[in-house]
Amino acid sequence: MGLLAVSAAPSAKAQDQAISPSSWDVTAAREAVKQSVHATPPHSAATRGHVERTRLDIRPSSAAPSQGNGSQTQNPGDLTYQGGAVVTHAQSHAIYVLNQAVHCTTPSCWGNPEGFLQDLGASDFIHITDQYVGRTDDNRYTVGSHASVNFKLPSVPLTDSDVLAVIHAVASKSGLSGYHHIYHVFLPPGTDECFDSTFTACYSPDNPYTFGFCAYHSSADFTDIGHVLYSVEPFQNVAGCNDLPGPNGQTADSTNDTWSHELFETITDPDGTAWYNFSNLGLLFDEVGDECEFLLFTSNADYGNPLTFKMNGKSYQVQTEYSNSAHACTIRP
Repeated sequence: MGLLAVSAAPSAKAQDQAISPSSWDVTAAREAVKQSVHATPPHSAATRGHVERTRLDIRPSSAAPSQGNGSQTQNPGDLTYQGGAVVTHAQSHAIYVLNQAVHCTTPSCWGNPEGFLQDLGASDFIHITDQYVGRTDDNRYTVGSHASVNFKLPSVPLTDSDVLAVIHAVASKSGLSGYHHIYHVFLPPGTDECFDSTFTACYSPDNPYTFGFCAYHSSADFTDIGHVLYSVEPFQNVAGCNDLPGPNGQTADSTNDTWSHELFETITDPDGTAWYNFSNLGLLFDEVGDECEFLLFTSNADYGNPLTFKMNGKSYQVQTEYSNSAHACTIRP
């Protein structure tokens, strides 16, 4: 699997001893039942001003159809509630997969993810979720623990099962699972990752034929630790996933933009059974972030097209999120 060890890093609730994925973790990951996988596709355009994209979307069997094509629009359509669970409050736990060979040895390789999450959780922006989860109080989404994974680049792409083995190792040690904890796995530069061992739907900027997503969020049921919510953030400062440089630098801005997308969607649709739009304008199963993922087309490349605004007094560059209350993409509740 290419994973050498998982070691705890200092934080308010960090694990107090080293954690290594074992054969038990690998078996647990293989036997886990995934509830949904919802991916953010790469930036691409067939013609200027209009984007057609296939959204990878694997949901519970009762939520068919499973795929759809969409086009850009500023006010795409309200989300509808399907009756599933939402995340009313949660701690986010970062898992940093480090690689010395590509000089990615600290969380700063991705910017400052936990600093961004702290400011996001204290902002008005996060309160867009209020209408979907039924709460309005502050400080519901906070920074939890974090862990580091020492890593060798494998000869083949990682799979979601490999990621789940790491998450199981961390979560089983901490004892933190369920709908009030979200694990976020950050992969280092040069690391491809696919949904499964067919290697057909992947984060693979080096291979455009399989390059199907930039990041995704999902949930899984383990037989021992129960329900786990998680997202996977491969390295975002690559063509097809990145934004133009903003107030915090291209790597940090690209990471924050994608991560906020996945976090909002985990909160409002953790299992693929809660809030999404599957009927308006042919946007099948678009979640709260998908509806506001706009692109910027240049003569050289296509980029994400976020806004720059302040959260908790600091400037960030991230995309808007869809608000049923405003019937539009917005940065305010």
